[in-house]
Amino acid sequence: MSQENVEIVRALLNAYNAGDLDAFVALHDPNVIWAALEGWPEADTLVGREACMNQYERLREAFNVDRGEAITDFIAAGDRVVVRINWRAMGRGPDMNMELTRVLTVRKGKIFIIEDFWDHAEALEAVGLSEQDAHADS
Repeated sequence: MSQENVEIVRALLNAYNAGDLDAFVALHDPNVIWAALEGWPEADTLVGREACMNQYERLREAFNVDRGEAITDFIAAGDRVVVRINWRAMGRGPDMNMELTRVLTVRKGKIFIIEDFWDHAEALEAVGLSEQDAHADS
């Protein structure tokens, strides 16, 4: 199941980068939960596909070019997948180049929980791994 979850998360990132929002939305559970990134301007935890998609749409509207590129391997940890992402965007203001680590919980083939972390080690700890564990699996 872990490799299947990795492929779901990989498909999610690929759909987002390709602008295929229909495929992107379909990969989310209707009751998806997106935990706010610490210090992010919209600090609320979002609940439900519609609330999460509205946030993604706001992000996409703010930028002309918007891509999240995996900069580490996808790490499977039970029903969760960890991936460090470099999010680059250019738009109606300063360009953005931001690194974060996303932990996605997959249930029944859909993204059920999204957790973002500024600190990669903290994200790994959240799934019961250390940097050493993550490198041993690579």
